[in-house]
Amino acid sequence: MVKKILLVLLMIFIIIQFFRPAKNLSDAVSQNDITLHFNLPENVQTILKKSCYDCHSNNTVYPWYNNVQPVALWLSNHVNDGKRELNFSEFASYAAKKQYRKLKTIIETIKKSEMPLNTYLWIHKDAILTNDQQTILSNWADSLSKEIKMKNNLPDEPEEKRDQ
Repeated sequence: MVKKILLVLLMIFIIIQFFRPAKNLSDAVSQNDITLHFNLPENVQTILKKSCYDCHSNNTVYPWYNNVQPVALWLSNHVNDGKRELNFSEFASYAAKKQYRKLKTIIETIKKSEMPLNTYLWIHKDAILTNDQQTILSNWADSLSKEIKMKNNLPDEPEEKRDQ
């Protein structure tokens, strides 16, 4: 009985290898990429690319284990969720109010050490944000949010509305 169960599981494992989710890869920089519309100092770009872009842009650098199902499906869902929450490749397409809120959310998630996710950091040790990098990103996001707020004459809003 155990052999039959193992055989069925092996067959399922082999069959699912033929089902591949689309990869998050783009040949060109999107016209809505944050780097084309806002000032991103080189040190900020470096931090974002190393610690954020795999899940929050249109270009993911995939690890070798992305070639094994069901891991590829799990990673694809994770990346799609990250892009739905914040996509730096499409940032300029957001309304000014949404840009402002996303930047404020970046500051809060950095302050709470919620990003990058621990599950991502298990494998990507180089993506761990140092205290200095957290400060650099927070200061940049704060400065840009103030610039967007002033340029677009956005009203002050309560803290709880920022995550929307």
